Amino acid sequence: MKEQMVLERLTGLIAFARAGTLGSYTAAARSLSISPSAISKSIQRLEKQLGVSLFTRTTRSLTLTAEGRELHERALRLLRDAEEIEQVAASARSEPSGMLRIAASLPIGVHVIAPALPALRRKYPRLSVDLRLSDRFADIVEEGIDIAVRIGDLADSRLLSRKLAPLRLCCFASPAYLAERGTPRHPDDLAAHDTVTLRYQSTGQPLRWPFRIAGKVIETVPPSGLTVDASEALVAMLVAGAGIGMGATFVTAPFVARGELLPVLGDFMVERSAITAVWPESRRTNPAVRAALDMLGEAFALRD
Repeated sequence: MKEQMVLERLTGLIAFARAGTLGSYTAAARSLSISPSAISKSIQRLEKQLGVSLFTRTTRSLTLTAEGRELHERALRLLRDAEEIEQVAASARSEPSGMLRIAASLPIGVHVIAPALPALRRKYPRLSVDLRLSDRFADIVEEGIDIAVRIGDLADSRLLSRKLAPLRLCCFASPAYLAERGTPRHPDDLAAHDTVTLRYQSTGQPLRWPFRIAGKVIETVPPSGLTVDASEALVAMLVAGAGIGMGATFVTAPFVARGELLPVLGDFMVERSAITAVWPESRRTNPAVRAALDMLGEAFALRD
């Protein structure tokens, strides 16, 4: 019974909002595809429930009372909210299409996103994807980016976000190298091994190797005969037997699966900040964005 009263009140508010804007029951009825008498009855019930008169009626005009004018803007907001709900539902039913711009760092783009895009396109052939890979921190609102995949803390309050995966860092080496030089059991053992170091392109600084030792995270930069500023080159060197290097597990996962690399010092592996997808508030209900977010979640799950 209570639910019926609430529904009748909502119906009355919608009828009131339209009648107040259009200035007649007939016009309001036409816009809502119902009869003028239904509009009249809904508004009469609403006036009875609220205990106020909303309109001054004559045979030729329909004018809002003082109380009606005060309530009319609130009723209009209710009507706009109802229309937005309808638009969201329609958007949810529509097929992803058009151009989708995704920004990511080179390692994430090459190793995770790019391999997943062909399946996304086969599923949604009307969707086009522009994948932009750079270590530069793009302003996605200013540059018209639909989704960016980022590592670390997110400070932009204009953006919505979804955690995709933790960032796990571990050491790796080829089976041939470990067979020849042995497998280190503790980070201190790295002093007796060849290592390959990754240098950040954005800062020129080397990656500090983090290890969890006795409950604390200790960072070090081992002396290396080889330094490189791209994770793809680092992995190629490790596969070729150059030594031991540290990288993200989402990069090395397929090489480990093929037996080309083995994790080293896994008991000391560190989980860093999350890998996160961010997108503008304006893309909240965009079907292409939702489809891409689902794709990214599945792609990172396969690398976990």
